[in-house]
Formats: sequence, C-alpha cells, structure tokens
Amino acid sequence: MGILSNQFANVVEWEEFSDELIFWKWKNREIKKGSKLIIRPGQDAIFLYQGKIEGVFKDDGTYDIETKIIPFLSTLKGFKFGFNSGMRAEVLFVNTKEFTIKWGTKGPIMLQAQGLPGGLPIRANGTANVKVSDYATLIDKVAGIKDSYSIEDVKLRIITILDQLLMKHISQEGKDMFNLQASAIDISRGIQEDLDMETSKDGISVTGFSINNFNYPQEVQDAINKNAAQSMVGNVANYTQLSMVDAIAEGKTGGNSTMGSMAEMMMGATMANQMMGQMNNNATMNQQAAPQQAAPQQGAGGTAPKFCPECGTPTNGAKFCSECGTKLI
Repeated sequence: MGILSNQFANVVEWEEFSDELIFWKWKNREIKKGSKLIIRPGQDAIFLYQGKIEGVFKDDGTYDIETKIIPFLSTLKGFKFGFNSGMRAEVLFVNTKEFTIKWGTKGPIMLQAQGLPGGLPIRANGTANVKVSDYATLIDKVAGIKDSYSIEDVKLRIITILDQLLMKHISQEGKDMFNLQASAIDISRGIQEDLDMETSKDGISVTGFSINNFNYPQEVQDAINKNAAQSMVGNVANYTQLSMVDAIAEGKTGGNSTMGSMAEMMMGATMANQMMGQMNNNATMNQQAAPQQAAPQQGAGGTAPKFCPECGTPTNGAKFCSECGTKLI
C-alpha cells in the first residue's frame, strides 16, 4: 500500500535552473502524497493557489510537502492527500541574486548645444543592477501572465525609457555638454532614481546604475582633444608647432602625403619667421650697443681722430668738428 500511495509522487523543483532567468513557474501539475520540494541556494519558492500567494519559503533544502509545506500554507493548512487525489497548485521559483545589465543607447541622443542647430549627437553605455524586491507586485504584474521572466526582458524595459532619462538629466543646468564624463555620477544618480520608480511597478528594484562612457562624433571628439591639448601646452605658437609635428609624423607613417608636405612647408615657414625674429632681436641689441663699441680712441700723442665720434664727419686734423662742433682733442 505504501508503494502504491507514492507511485505518483513528484519532485517540485526549478528544472534547468538558469542564471539568466528572474523567475520560473512550476505549474499545471498535481502534487501527490509523498511529493518533495527542492529549493536550491539563491532561490525562493512561492506557493500559489488560484493566483494568490499561499506561502513563501526561503531556506534551501529538500522538504516533504505534506508535512513541511502544507501546514504553513494560508488556505490549505487542512488539506489531506487522498489515495487518488492530490493538490493542484503553482510554485513560483524566484532567483534572488542581483543581476547586472550592460546597456547602451539604441541610437545617438540629440542634445541642444549652442552653435549646433541640429543638436549634439552623443551615445552612452554603462551598467545597471537590478533584483526582485516585491513578490506580490511581481506576481500581480508579471508572473500572472508569464511562465518565466528573463533579465533580457528587464533590459528591454530599461532601454526603452533610458534615452529619455539621459536627455532629461544631461540637459539640466550646469552640465558641460563637451565634458559630460565629469558629471557622470550626478547624471547616473538621477537616472537610477527614475528607473527604480519605473521598474518597481513590476516588483523589481534598480540597486545601482553607472555610466561608463559618453561617446561623441569623431569630429567633435577631435575638437575636444585638440582643445585639451592646447590647454596643456598653454601657448598657441607651441600648440601650432605640435600640430605640425603630428601632421608630419602622419605623412611619414603612411598618412596623406599632400597634408604632410603642406605641414612641412608651414613648419618651415614658421621656423624661418622665428629665425628672422631672432635675427631682428639680435640686430636691435647690436644697435643699442654700437655707440660704446664704435667710439674711436683719440689719436696717439694728442692728435685728432680721422672721423668725428659723434656724427662721423672727416676731421682733417681739426680740434673741433666742422659739422657738429664736437671737441676732438
């Protein structure tokens, strides 16, 4: 009799457990006398009867349903298994771990920026962390119509509204459109709060949100890099020379030969201008020192010099200059 009474006994467990599923439903099966419930680490088991929660079991292990589970169910405490009858109930297994979702914008987000009538197109990527937080809401909004729910389903839900949230929090006052990474923490915090409000409608909480990168169009990124390089150099002339050196290097390593030649010519002209400027500076310094260096000495024995030291007029042996009157002896 004992063998016959247990011949239809079954095992209630999460078959083919997957880390990618948030929950999985064991359903449409009759639980017979002698059936077992298996709860694995990282799982909770929720007994449902006619769509309502009867009991939640969190400790992992193997349980005899008749003696260890039935006595704790809300409306089925007095259920007695018959020889040919069992209990029809659904068991929802919930994955209790925290999931990490990698996200990226579906397309460029057009942000208003001064000087760009069409807006500034940017992309972004990062991660979000989610986990189940409210079993009753999860069952009411999702599990009531689905047999399973994957992390991809949650990701799709998040990405659907993420672009709007990025625009909302990036466009707030005080954000530098060309240095958004500096504001990434503030932007992430605001987006997490809004996302959590949205996903909590399904019984799921957003426990973390971060932005890894903001990506600009290549030409905008090049301009940002040049501006940063110019700030580091601190001198426009030096920055121009640095740009020329880069262009020449690109030409020598297989870049555009015309661009490389033009850069060489520009750099040569710049260097020539610098040399001319240096020569002019030297000439000015020499002119300032000329009177001292050119001052002639009086002739030997008290004789007059051949030329006036002031105006350069020939003296012809006179004691005073016939042009400016300077005393020569």
